[in-house]
Amino acid sequence: MRVCVATTVHHPEDARIMHRQIRALLDAGHQVTYVAPFTFFNVTPPMPITAIDVPRHAAYSRARSALRRGVKDAELLMVHDHDLLRALPYRRPPVVWDVREPVSERRLARARRRHHVIAADAVAGSATGEVVPEATLVSSYPPPPGDTRVVHLGRLTTERGVSELIGLAERLIPHGIRMDLIGAADRDVRPLLRDAQRVGLLDWYGYVPNRHALRMAEGALAGLSLASASVRGVPTKVLDYMGRGIPVITTPQSAALVERVGCGIAVPLDVEAVRHAVLDLKEDPVRRAELGARGHAEALLRYHWPDQAATFVSLMQRYAGVPEHALAV
Repeated sequence: MRVCVATTVHHPEDARIMHRQIRALLDAGHQVTYVAPFTFFNVTPPMPITAIDVPRHAAYSRARSALRRGVKDAELLMVHDHDLLRALPYRRPPVVWDVREPVSERRLARARRRHHVIAADAVAGSATGEVVPEATLVSSYPPPPGDTRVVHLGRLTTERGVSELIGLAERLIPHGIRMDLIGAADRDVRPLLRDAQRVGLLDWYGYVPNRHALRMAEGALAGLSLASASVRGVPTKVLDYMGRGIPVITTPQSAALVERVGCGIAVPLDVEAVRHAVLDLKEDPVRRAELGARGHAEALLRYHWPDQAATFVSLMQRYAGVPEHALAV
């Protein structure tokens, strides 16, 4: 099966797109053409993917031209941005839209009449179609949580608590705790992060490939997920922390999962509340080890991507009209 995967918004090495979905297709023997903003993010396309570079937030004509090239021999087109549905070429294979952001029910219904629609969680899936859940790569034997650093994985934005993270980093230094920020940042918050790093408040590593980022996070005292009320759903970083045996400190968006599993602490989006949670864990090594162990066990049971990859590939084959017993070509 030949699949074209396309985004003009996300980082080309976005974990859900590259490290889970595309990797699953490649491992199953399928061919992938990937339309993405490689130059914008200074990314070299990995082999054996056929890459088509496109500007980030490409205009209609540029996006449509790139998609036309991408689907030339494809049996399935998978897009990760709603705007790309407006730029679809006239001659095209079946289309799958992976819903990544909150959208209106009207827009979802209109898309479902024409295309296949998948979503990352059951709530969205009930309104859209199939669910391809968020997942992570779970470590078999992660080290126990330490007591000298906290981590934040993933993109850094205003909505995801950059100001609170910087304020927290400053308040944790007197207690011997450093903060590692591992992820790309929106343009408007980069100066804040550079200034904070320049004066020694934290270490910001920028974008790091997914597997390496997960290894860097191991052994942290806690993994942070601080988001405003506008951010919906459980961030993948929460599953990443669980998969690496790291206690989670999260704002209410992820509270239901964290409290059900018993793998962390839910706090308001408030610097002092987060600081108290971090210091409580620092002073209680038994508790943080228990929280990390519970999260790891749950992630291994329910959120390990290799256990879900075959189901995803079978779904894509069904959408493309390829028999499941057929050899990938």
